[in-house]
Amino acid sequence: MGMGDFLFKKFIKDHENVKDVKVRDSYGKLAGIVGIISNGLLCIMKIMIGLISGSIAIVADGINNLADASSSVITLAGFRLASMPEDEEHPYGHARMEYLAGTAVSIVIILVGAELGKSSLEKILDPAPLDFSPAVVIVLLIAIAVKIWQALFNINAGKKINSLALIATGTDSRNDVIATSVVLAGILIGHFFDLQIDGYLGMAVALFILWSGICLVKETVSPLLGEAPDPELVKEIEDMASSFDGVLGTHDLVVHNYGPGKIFASIHIEVDSKVDVMISHDLVDNIEKKLSKDLNILLTAHMDPVNTQDPNREPLKDIISDTLFKIDGVFGFHDLRIIPGNTHTNVVLDVVIGSDCSSSKADIANALSEAVHGFNATFECVPEFDTSYVRNIKA
Repeated sequence: MGMGDFLFKKFIKDHENVKDVKVRDSYGKLAGIVGIISNGLLCIMKIMIGLISGSIAIVADGINNLADASSSVITLAGFRLASMPEDEEHPYGHARMEYLAGTAVSIVIILVGAELGKSSLEKILDPAPLDFSPAVVIVLLIAIAVKIWQALFNINAGKKINSLALIATGTDSRNDVIATSVVLAGILIGHFFDLQIDGYLGMAVALFILWSGICLVKETVSPLLGEAPDPELVKEIEDMASSFDGVLGTHDLVVHNYGPGKIFASIHIEVDSKVDVMISHDLVDNIEKKLSKDLNILLTAHMDPVNTQDPNREPLKDIISDTLFKIDGVFGFHDLRIIPGNTHTNVVLDVVIGSDCSSSKADIANALSEAVHGFNATFECVPEFDTSYVRNIKA
């Protein structure tokens, strides 16, 4: 058992139940407190050793640990704010504050990378030998060891609870490991080989830190913009809903993520139109309750009656499926309704397309009309078009 797992077990009640909102919140708070304490101790140690040895580099690195501690403060504050209950102005809660905390840490990483790039450029233009002493080397080695542990601790916690904020904090610590290692390498190379390459090494690290910060901003902002839901969650919802007796199919699944533990979803449930409406309504209610409890989401299910007695239904389904399967970017169809009239029969359906669909809606409609006319000349196809909000695979 590593130190991180020991801390999780020691300070987090029911630490393995990571889907519980309270347990998840405890992970975030523990990570924030550990970061503040460890970075604070590093800061004090480096500044004291730096002042005693006369090394400005170590003093500056100690001040940098204050910025690292601020990242932990941001993480801790983010989890505290995210755990606030719903109120009148925010009926969906405050869980997205965790994403904002992750974005803030990512911006701090970018600023650190920019500052390192600036100082590295100055060293390239005006190289100067770095301070060398056993104290400097020992302090930097200790700092590297602590930062490696911090990175592993935060990334491990972040993966356990699927927290971008903690992963961002862990990435920040990993970047510090690289930056401090480069400083140490520059000192050793400069001392033993009389080569002043510290500026060039620092610039390479600065570019890497900038790149990782930009990637983290993208990752932490994405859920705020509204990204596609986890495919595993989508599959669980569809499979569990379809497993109930009396369900003929599902469609129009929409998932809204308002932060960890705050997932709202809606789905349409197809049922036989010949079954008593009260029985079907009870079925849909049971689906809502079961999925909401088991998946820790708030599900709203809509009942769609389907006429299974029409002899034309199954042949038309096969013809329409074959036609749509040939078109890239079309994921399927649903709500097939056959409506007879005096002179012709309308075949109404909803076609599900993706943003990368290779054909226009008019072309898809024409292809469907030709296929339906081939089945029966008196049948008119009336397609409506839906957008897939959950996945990009053929239905």
